[in-house]
Amino acid sequence: MKTKRWRFPLVVNVIAATAFQVGAILSGAGVQAQEITLRLVSAFPENLIYTTHVLPWVKQFNAAGKGLVQINYIGGPKAIPTFEVGNAVKTGVIDMAISASTYYTSLMPEADSLKLLEIPVAEQRKNGTFDYINRIWNEKANMVYYARYLEHAPFYIYVNKKLDKPDLTGIKLRSVPLYADFFKALGATVVNVAPGEIYTALERGVIDGYGWPMGGIFDLNLQERTKFRIDPGFYNIEGAVLVNLDVWKKLTPGQRDFMQKQALVLEAQNDFWRRYSDEEAARQAKAGIQVIRFDAATAKKYRDTADEVGWAGIIKASPVHGPKLRPMFSK
Repeated sequence: MKTKRWRFPLVVNVIAATAFQVGAILSGAGVQAQEITLRLVSAFPENLIYTTHVLPWVKQFNAAGKGLVQINYIGGPKAIPTFEVGNAVKTGVIDMAISASTYYTSLMPEADSLKLLEIPVAEQRKNGTFDYINRIWNEKANMVYYARYLEHAPFYIYVNKKLDKPDLTGIKLRSVPLYADFFKALGATVVNVAPGEIYTALERGVIDGYGWPMGGIFDLNLQERTKFRIDPGFYNIEGAVLVNLDVWKKLTPGQRDFMQKQALVLEAQNDFWRRYSDEEAARQAKAGIQVIRFDAATAKKYRDTADEVGWAGIIKASPVHGPKLRPMFSK
């Protein structure tokens, strides 16, 4: 009886130990199998600040996400053309993208509204604006609006003709849907040109100027073909990381939690753009780009025209969401 008493616990312990070892092995295998790699492209040229600014974050993301989530950066427009990136995310051709909403307004007119956001993304996350944006992006584009990494940076009009008032009649401007209506309201003829083609369009006389933020001019060598910048700026450049919604849903709770934390890490760097814009303004002046400034009343009318034209277009294109977005986006 004594033998049976000590053998039985021994057998149980052996079985338990074996089960623990097998469980540990399976658990380890599960962890390895759980890791997912997401394919990322950029709608901006590879050498442009709006791409290169995000790449150190990708490296940091991968270091922290080993065994959980990894990002494989594929490239820029050479991989997928700028204006096709939005649809590539929607359909799952790629998993993630660095993009600006103006490049995929054909998928959803509400994307155009982000240029009019007057409150920082940190506040948007607190007051429900960010969640509302995601509701629309989920429903209309099969996307998660994951992180806004580019803000605090207005657009400007760059021209090669000196102006004393905001009358652009007879001037051909490179444009995108984001500010095309505003340019038309000023009398300009708009031409849709991808970022990497602006230099050639200026060189060949296809355009007389272009809409662009403060940064990125030197990345594209546009200072060689640019004489004037009109101040003040208008709207706000928007750049974000997007994720395919179906891919997002397949992530485990742990993976999504990790990604949410990494989104906040990326957005915490956004004050960079204020400093960068100041530095680029000084750099443009040194390169010979002159500033055209209007009197206070004209400058205010110029900005007000941009806002009114912008919201009118959004509300017309999206009568359900447009009127709701305007008060949410305002200071």
